[in-house]
Amino acid sequence: MPRALLVYDDEPRARVEMLDAARLPEHAVTVDIDYSDLNYKDALAVTGSGPIVRHYPLVPGIDFAGSVAHSDDDRYEPGDKVILTGWGVGESHWGGFAERMTIDPDWLVPCPGPLSTRQTMLLGTAGLTAMLALMRLEEAGLEPGDGPVAVTGASGGVGSWAVQMLAHAGYEVHAITGKPERNDWLRELGASELLPRADFEAKARPLEKQRWAGAVDALGGPVLATLLAQGRYYARIATVGLAGDSALPTTVMPFILRGASLLGVDSAYIPFERRRAAWQRIASLPHLMFERMAVEEIALEAIADKAQAMIDGRTHGRILIRPTA
Repeated sequence: MPRALLVYDDEPRARVEMLDAARLPEHAVTVDIDYSDLNYKDALAVTGSGPIVRHYPLVPGIDFAGSVAHSDDDRYEPGDKVILTGWGVGESHWGGFAERMTIDPDWLVPCPGPLSTRQTMLLGTAGLTAMLALMRLEEAGLEPGDGPVAVTGASGGVGSWAVQMLAHAGYEVHAITGKPERNDWLRELGASELLPRADFEAKARPLEKQRWAGAVDALGGPVLATLLAQGRYYARIATVGLAGDSALPTTVMPFILRGASLLGVDSAYIPFERRRAAWQRIASLPHLMFERMAVEEIALEAIADKAQAMIDGRTHGRILIRPTA
């Protein structure tokens, strides 16, 4: 029987258990999971630090990649490599912190040939979100020669991939981070300037000196308000997260006096074709980018401790979960 990490609404909250087939959800495709990953949303679910889990018990894990073991759907055959991100998996539906999981085929994406399942989870929702943010910025008209592009939360999963992807696309990337010990690594990823997060956390004036042609923001709150206030004329800012604050203490002035654009980026429920297009573009990235990413691999038994470390801000880069380890 496959093993899985389940969370309960009593103590101990996180428990590694054996799952017989009768306990798995009734879905058309069964996947043997090679890798999952640990995202901030997963850490909230495992620790109970946020209202992520919709019902108990639940197998968390908003991402996974592996091979189809059984399929009642014509789109997938045994042996096919597939990726799952989003769709409420790991929140409302059982997710990837398991050796095997049944899943709705509508939620899957074929793994592009150049990528291994491990490489896809080096990205996961974080890397997919970074690519979608880049695509949104480009579609809004941002070009490499327009000026510097800021990335907040730069040492995290989304931020570190955004730094690499933007730099690879030719943009001048300024990384904003609260972890100065990661500055050398961020320069290796492609950041040309490193800025302390504390400089962006004070209450901003409605408009400040123009700095940014664009930005990818994972923090929200005062940091996002400062980016808007400091945006150049026609600045494009992609908002991808709320690790700092869900509130946005700003005014309409950046929008009506400088023509700023605030671009929302969702990765959970995007249509299949856009999702596949993003993964195909990811598959074209140089393999060196995957090698530069800071990564740690853990087993199911280590998830609870690592999730708490993530909540406490003691992680960086990507954390892979290998269920069969």
